[in-house]
Amino acid sequence: MCTTCGCETDTHHHHHEHGHGHSHDNGRESRKITVETDILSRNNRFAADNRALFAEKGVFVLNLVSSPGSGKTTTLERTLGDLSGRYRCAVIEGDQQTDNDAQRIAATGVPARQINTGAGCHLDAHMVGHAAEEFDLDALDLLFVENVGNLVCPASFDLGEHHKVVVLSVTEGEDKPLKYPNMFHAADVMLLNKIDLLPYVDFDVEKCLEMARRVSPGITIFQVSSRTGEGMDAWYAWLADRIAAVKG
Repeated sequence: MCTTCGCETDTHHHHHEHGHGHSHDNGRESRKITVETDILSRNNRFAADNRALFAEKGVFVLNLVSSPGSGKTTTLERTLGDLSGRYRCAVIEGDQQTDNDAQRIAATGVPARQINTGAGCHLDAHMVGHAAEEFDLDALDLLFVENVGNLVCPASFDLGEHHKVVVLSVTEGEDKPLKYPNMFHAADVMLLNKIDLLPYVDFDVEKCLEMARRVSPGITIFQVSSRTGEGMDAWYAWLADRIAAVKG
């Protein structure tokens, strides 16, 4: 059961005894809080294990989050194509159904592992830990986790990553950070994507940046086009600095 929307996955099954005579609002709210606490506590334990493993292996891990259609997979393809000669990369792909995105990533020559969540609207740390077991982490520098397209539920779930990176496209509207504040607050980096389309859409860049910083004052923002490559060098420089720091 997801703490936000109530979806269920194999790793989120919790069984609680519900006594009689507790149909009032306070009883329901108390049980809801208990279930949410149980889910997140369990997830955080797995996330801590993942984080310790990634630190031991010297792997820099990013959790890519966005709404569907933001260009997250295209951005990842471009990044891998440009950087895979410099860094040893791998990708964990999360989708409710199909392995379409994993096939796109595999076409770049970078190893990818697919997680299908079924009705689940996000990845959790337990899923990611199992998927990571399929890689030789000693042979990796950079691991991307492409989360399910959703700006709500993934905000609550730590996967053991170093940073959440939220991808927002100029075709979505500049008010997304205020409409989905938990996600933008949880993210350390925002990629404002599809800037090559700015001449053709009604999008106020400065207003969007102001809203993002209002929600998360310290957020790092890169304006990019994964189609043309504009702005990607600044993103790559940020990655290079962080990978070097993890490698020590």
